[in-house]
Amino acid sequence: MQNQTSPLILTFGAADPVGATGIQADLATFAAMGCHGLSVVTSLLIGDTARTEDVQVIDVDWVADQARVILEDMAVGAFKVGAVGSLENISVIAEIVSDYPDVPLILDPFTSSLAGHEEEEDLVIAVRELLIPQATLVLVSASELTRLAETWREPVPGQALELDAARIIEMGCEYLFVTNTQTDLQEVSNSLFDISGLVRQDTRPRLPGSFTGAGATLSAGIAAMLANGLEAPQAVAEAQEFTLAALANAQRLGMGKLVPDRYFWAREADEPGAPN
Repeated sequence: MQNQTSPLILTFGAADPVGATGIQADLATFAAMGCHGLSVVTSLLIGDTARTEDVQVIDVDWVADQARVILEDMAVGAFKVGAVGSLENISVIAEIVSDYPDVPLILDPFTSSLAGHEEEEDLVIAVRELLIPQATLVLVSASELTRLAETWREPVPGQALELDAARIIEMGCEYLFVTNTQTDLQEVSNSLFDISGLVRQDTRPRLPGSFTGAGATLSAGIAAMLANGLEAPQAVAEAQEFTLAALANAQRLGMGKLVPDRYFWAREADEPGAPN
């Protein structure tokens, strides 16, 4: 009888019928990187490869019960928090993860479904106050960091990246990973910060095409690498390499954006002439 298990990761997020982002994207990425995914659905998306048309938020009691039942049965190696859905869901997720302070928490809550939400600013403030202080690593794009920073300061001309990053770290999270930190049309630059400042910066050529699910793949990859025992800087490096390969092999499933192929490695192994 085989008792050894893959690292378990519990992800909170939206159910995406396309499988490009949210829970489905997380589970595929976890599996591709040697982990077993457990999931708590916070909302249901209606959409396709072009856009999200509507969101149905799951009742907070259902969110809590999904998580508590799982956690009473299994020991998880990491948490990932994606789309939260509502203020009530943020509160209950924060309460749940606070019971497991030694489990890494990867926070990637800023999704397209949040933009335009009638309570958007309140949701952002609740994430800032309840979840960021508990996070091992927070992932945001440069524009999302600015949106978050404007909940505590007035808009400022030019970039305030380093100052805003330092403020996030002061809130209690260990690492802040900011994507798209430069506007060069030919390159993408991502920056990792901790209490000492900039830890690493990775720059790569910008791939052609428009993608959906790139950020979800990246944050899920970081969660998987942390669950596998890597330190955050190395986990970030490995997750970026995986995401880049998934995007390079992205598929056009519909008439909208390209979807990352998280199982590119399996298809490569099946190609004629590939080593066994």
